Amino acid sequence: MSKKKYYITTALPYASTLPHIGNVYEAIITDAIARFKRLDGFDVWFHTGTDEHGQKIESKAAQNELEPKQYVDLISNDIKAIFKMVNISYDYFIRTTDEYHVEQVQKIFKKLYDQKDIYLGKYEGWYSVSEEAYITESEIVDGKCPNGDTPIWMEEEVYFFDLKKYQKRLVDHINNNPDFIQPESRKNEMLNNFLKEPLLDLSVSRTSFEWGIPVSFAPGHIVYVWIDALSNYITGLGYDVDGNNGKLFNEFWPADVHIIGKDILRFHTIYWPIILMALDLPLPKKIFAHPWILFNKEKMSKSTGNVMYTKDLVDLFGTDVVRYYCIHEIPYAQDGNMTYQLIIERNNSDLANTIGNLVNRTIGMANKYKEGYIRNPKIKEPFDLDLKEKCLETLPKIRSLIEDLRVGDALEEVVQLARFANKYIDVSEPWLLFKDENKKDELDHVLYNLVETIRFIASLLQPFLPETAKKIASQIITEDLSFDSLREFGRYKDQKIGKAEVLFERYDVDKKLEEIEKKKQ
Repeated sequence: MSKKKYYITTALPYASTLPHIGNVYEAIITDAIARFKRLDGFDVWFHTGTDEHGQKIESKAAQNELEPKQYVDLISNDIKAIFKMVNISYDYFIRTTDEYHVEQVQKIFKKLYDQKDIYLGKYEGWYSVSEEAYITESEIVDGKCPNGDTPIWMEEEVYFFDLKKYQKRLVDHINNNPDFIQPESRKNEMLNNFLKEPLLDLSVSRTSFEWGIPVSFAPGHIVYVWIDALSNYITGLGYDVDGNNGKLFNEFWPADVHIIGKDILRFHTIYWPIILMALDLPLPKKIFAHPWILFNKEKMSKSTGNVMYTKDLVDLFGTDVVRYYCIHEIPYAQDGNMTYQLIIERNNSDLANTIGNLVNRTIGMANKYKEGYIRNPKIKEPFDLDLKEKCLETLPKIRSLIEDLRVGDALEEVVQLARFANKYIDVSEPWLLFKDENKKDELDHVLYNLVETIRFIASLLQPFLPETAKKIASQIITEDLSFDSLREFGRYKDQKIGKAEVLFERYDVDKKLEEIEKKKQ
């Protein structure tokens, strides 16, 4: 039987500077969903990459005395290295400078022009260079753009996209497909703030810079970001304007979900669906706008210097601690907060004291009381807590939460299972069973149930903390971490267990903060 297809994408990081952890967070949660779906039997295509055109990149390259292409080559490679560092398992990494993408964007632009969706006009207005966007008079406060940039007055001849033509159809689609924009609050924001009034025509070309995809029929015009970058989701699958689509496009489009930041919601829920309607293509099934990671409750910003970089965090805490914090601690619909102290506290409580402690204690007791031999005596549960029942209900709960894109809540289910197993140790008191000659079967039962629960935990941790899952599997000496193996409790065979090794270091908060401070200086 052929597997069900699942196409998931991130927005493309902009290749003007290195992304901070707030940007990489998106790739980490998308990766967790993609890994889960693969384990759950789907044929997954996970697509990411870099957005590499525009005025900001042209300026950055000049400042660094490089050609724009040399500059984006460096940044794109650095972004790939960061993704590798946090185990992002993408299937395809597109660059908007790729030859096929460039060719198709030119064809898309021409098709929209031929259909009279795009027309030539003149633009006059205030422009933010750092945002690469025109802004309205009302957005300027005390002579500044919303992002603190000083606006400049621009006049240029540009091509415009007539968005109004498709507005009613888009509003109908949003109303008829309640899951199209998630979370609900973001959907309401689009309907009430942007789609209430007639949409303004969208400027889709520029003549004020050169680094971009040339409009094939209009020398001096560059295709602007809306059509260039957004089209990556289809060009990366081999979409062809002339109908000679690649196999991947035929199999995987429409996307199951675009994972994006809430700051680019309008582009993905208004401009992108309208472009697809104009191309007569199906719309993505879902667009999920995640919140931001704040540093000390403030937005991360390079200008204020309150930025946390992925490499620094991985050097300090290790890959899976960083992944854990990003997945577990950022709420579904509100901005999350990140500080070094919070990372340390979460590492100590959830990872070291809950998951690490469970594995360590169990293997330690097995080696101490049973010379490492684990056997299943197959007796009735003698204690009030039932590990079997708890284990068997965890995967269905996680599956449902992942379906709703509640990735943090899904990971919390695994932590809850580990907490429950620790409680089971306290209730069953294996150290007392060991002292009683008549309780040998009960002791075997307790140790077996704990090891089997740890096997469940290792399997369920794979989408979230892949390195930790592997380490746990090697310590309890099991190879089958498939989701199929979680259909029944009792698959762990009678055998000798391995040796316990520390999974997560437990930090002294003050000492660790001191170490971080020294590194910063």
